[in-house]
Amino acid sequence: MDTAALLARRDRVLGTGAPLFYSHPLHLVRGEGVYLYDPDGRRYVDMYNNVPCVGHANPHVVEAMARQQSTLNVHSRYLHEGILVFAERLCALHNPGAGGPTIESVIFSCSGTEAIEVALRMARFATGKRGIVCTNATYHGNSEAVSKLTRIATGQNDSPEIRAFPFPEQFRPILPNASEAELCEAYLARLAEAIDALARSVEGFAGLIMCSILANEGLPDIPAGFMARAAELARAAGGVVIADEVQAGYCRSGQWWGYNVTGFTPDIVVTGKPMGNGLPLAATAASKALVDNFRARTRYFNTFASSPLQAAVGMAVIDVIERDDLAANVASVGAYLKAELAARKTACGFIGDVRGVGLFLGVEIVSEDGAQTPDVERTVAILDRLKDKGFLTSNAGIFRNVLKFRPPLLFHQEHAEAFLVAFDEVLAEMT
Repeated sequence: MDTAALLARRDRVLGTGAPLFYSHPLHLVRGEGVYLYDPDGRRYVDMYNNVPCVGHANPHVVEAMARQQSTLNVHSRYLHEGILVFAERLCALHNPGAGGPTIESVIFSCSGTEAIEVALRMARFATGKRGIVCTNATYHGNSEAVSKLTRIATGQNDSPEIRAFPFPEQFRPILPNASEAELCEAYLARLAEAIDALARSVEGFAGLIMCSILANEGLPDIPAGFMARAAELARAAGGVVIADEVQAGYCRSGQWWGYNVTGFTPDIVVTGKPMGNGLPLAATAASKALVDNFRARTRYFNTFASSPLQAAVGMAVIDVIERDDLAANVASVGAYLKAELAARKTACGFIGDVRGVGLFLGVEIVSEDGAQTPDVERTVAILDRLKDKGFLTSNAGIFRNVLKFRPPLLFHQEHAEAFLVAFDEVLAEMT
């Protein structure tokens, strides 16, 4: 079936307007490792989809999935040792120690949105307050409750229980010509204002939620010390600190957790997308006291969560990450790719900034007017041209003008080198 026919059929059965990538949408039929294939057998390098973090159709994960499904899969109201072993292993990955988080217990779910909603309720139960502070350009999920946090700077939300502060960045700072230390203080002051506004309101202040690397904000270079001091500020005001590790976690940054890189200690950690390598799996992890309090206040359960199937697949994903030392691969290949992209900034007038950590990098595209004006049209054109050359990525950031590179963790040096050849060709064509 051709693309036009598929689009018409999709609009009919899924509803007109369901999002798709690219000006000319791509029809995919198969995946293997870092590669995706269309019906004609054309191969594309996946540089966007962090759900299959250990690669599309990973044989170890597929085998674990098939073996468990052919043996037993039930809901969570029966005892099964597998899910307990998986929960213990997940908690251990947070490596409690000097200055580390106290992560002892887990509530499993099926999506990041569900896990974030559990985290918000957990914070509210723990504090007896309802107010949540987030950044002004974040995204944490799609439910009615969680979507209230989304992109408040664009006027999409006026909930009295949510307050936002400007996300900390150095490319377009709220205090021009300031030092990094001065910027840190300026952003902390805006955070304090948001917390204080909630504390004075009938809602009260329950907690602060942040993606640990500010992924949807466009991977900004965060002023040194901000994240740790923000967490301290929230706790001093009686709030709970929630780290959204749905995108940042599972070695995406070159370390297991984004909070390891940006240097703060969360009370609650939310994980999702990469945990199941395609099987719906998410988690809200915290101290036993926080989780026990949540359990005491709710009858929460999830039919498809805390299942033997989730446990088997979740364990298999961790197996592959550890067996293949993918954290080291992410750190080395990510550093190489970031350095190469940064080197191209000097010669290309529309590359405004290169930033990110590990294998989660962003290239901000701007107009060549000297004013760092976001150039969304050129950004989209670059994405389309990269797709035509066999490399799939997307755009992010508050202005949607940041090229977003987030390949599977087994993206190696040879993949990065091949991408840079294609990227150079696109830059030449766009100049």
